[in-house]
Amino acid sequence: MRPAEPLKLAVAATAPFGADVLERLAAHHEITALLTRPDAPRGRGRRTGAPPAKEIAERLGIPVLQPTRPEPGLDLGADTVIVAAYGLLIPEDVLSERLWLNVHPSLLPRWRGAAPVERTIMAGDTETGVTIHRTVKELDAGPIAAQGSFPIGERDDAGVVYAKSAELAVDLLDAVLPEPAFTPQDEEGATYAEKITATDRELDWSSSPDELLNRIRALSPHIGARAELDGRPVTIWKARVAGARLEPLEVQPDGKRRMTYDEFQRGLR
Repeated sequence: MRPAEPLKLAVAATAPFGADVLERLAAHHEITALLTRPDAPRGRGRRTGAPPAKEIAERLGIPVLQPTRPEPGLDLGADTVIVAAYGLLIPEDVLSERLWLNVHPSLLPRWRGAAPVERTIMAGDTETGVTIHRTVKELDAGPIAAQGSFPIGERDDAGVVYAKSAELAVDLLDAVLPEPAFTPQDEEGATYAEKITATDRELDWSSSPDELLNRIRALSPHIGARAELDGRPVTIWKARVAGARLEPLEVQPDGKRRMTYDEFQRGLR
């Protein structure tokens, strides 16, 4: 249920998921400011670039703040801040100045931490969702205002799950704003979604085909799983399980464009 009147909200976001939530909120609320991380080197050329959320904010004419560390007295223009993939610790003295609501793409307390969508898919979970909770000092441990779930399709990769999560997040926020009520989290069953490392990207061919596929889905389309195929190092973006074997569908040899696996094999001849 959408609030009867558009609300004044600030948003703290950096990564693409946060940018998606920002754009969806801006479609029917007044976003007074975006709090995001400073510009940083991006991509293969390591050129300094704006965070994805900043790019959305500038296109929509939303004021942008980019402190290296949030400090008390931020001029955000709203009493409520929606946090979505911001990526910086918000100190307690800053949290005490207004209501900060975190959008977390998992069914808390399962998968607290930096990579909930990726870890959800890697684990083979068939269901996930979004939790709206008060931002507190402890990692993703604040009391819950709203939670909703959806199934993970067999072919859904992280990009699909993030998009579904952003859509659900805005629906949940609309249902509880402007005056959310909170329920403490159950600490039992808490699991942690550690940040994705280079080791996480490497495919272990001794794993089952389903485990390999889950890892590829979890890292697509934004990170990519790494492996050696036919003696060449590649990133595998898409695959399927056929005949009890993992079958690559879309790969990217180092230094080359993405291509179908058939194109890759033809290039080896």
